[in-house]
Amino acid sequence: MNLKVVLEPSDEGGYTAIVPALPGCISEGDTKAEALANIREAIALYLEPVDDDLMGMPGVERMEIAV
Repeated sequence: MNLKVVLEPSDEGGYTAIVPALPGCISEGDTKAEALANIREAIALYLEPVDDDLMGMPGVERMEIAV
């Protein structure tokens, strides 16, 4: 899955990373590399509950599509 990430310099120093397609998915880092590593983890955590919620629902199919 590919998602666009907005990387902005932070007023306090470092960088803020935001994923516009995932409301509330935001992270920070002291360097660009650290901010990107942190946002990857935030994305994984953001999407994780979706898988857990679907597992117990009868008739639900999980599939991936390219967008």
